[in-house]
Amino acid sequence: MDSRVHRIPAQVKIVALFVFVLAVVSTPASAFWAFGLYAAMLVAAVVVAKLPALVVSRRLTVETPFIVFALLLPFVATGPRVDVLGLELSQSGVLGAWNVLAKGTLGVIAAILLSATTGPRDLLSGLERLRLPSTLVAILSFMVRYMSVVSDDLHRMRIARESRGYNGGRAGHLKAVAGGVGALFVRSFERGERVHLAMRSRGYTGRMPLLSASGATSAQWLQGLAISLTAVVIAVTVRVIGL
Repeated sequence: MDSRVHRIPAQVKIVALFVFVLAVVSTPASAFWAFGLYAAMLVAAVVVAKLPALVVSRRLTVETPFIVFALLLPFVATGPRVDVLGLELSQSGVLGAWNVLAKGTLGVIAAILLSATTGPRDLLSGLERLRLPSTLVAILSFMVRYMSVVSDDLHRMRIARESRGYNGGRAGHLKAVAGGVGALFVRSFERGERVHLAMRSRGYTGRMPLLSASGATSAQWLQGLAISLTAVVIAVTVRVIGL
């Protein structure tokens, strides 16, 4: 899939995400109109990025624990009470629930927009361009590179357990699961040692080669930060005017 959002350099999108989330978090919960504008801008960005609504809604399930917490707030919070559909709810709890839901949902959608339009390698390249310590970039690079390898090992171990009669669900099988996890850890550690020795023998000095030599142009920075800078203006307006 390709779109204008996909073509924006990763470092621009990472900074845009950080600035946007900072603006959203700093906005008072009572400024309902501001959150409406934030949501409209995100929806416009999702449409421009050509992301299917089903993909966005499916990834939003990561927010479920925050939703449950927010729904409990009106019942457990203290302070003045208000009657809503026959239920006595805390006024501060209702506002707090709205605060958690609105800011959490906007932040998650913004993160989904970044992850869905930027590949793992591009994200690492963007972090590198933003001067993230090279050691962290190397760790993240190896994690992305070998995640599928470890996942395949885990899949083969599960098949091996099931072929020997393991069906799960009983406390007696926890020992087998724990043993499998330990064996997977040892196997991954030994693989890491072998990979490190192989890299050292090929001239590795502790710093990975640059993933990308090209930066972002001024036009790309302006395009990528348009929504985030607008969000900052909205947040400052709310703070100054107090709407």
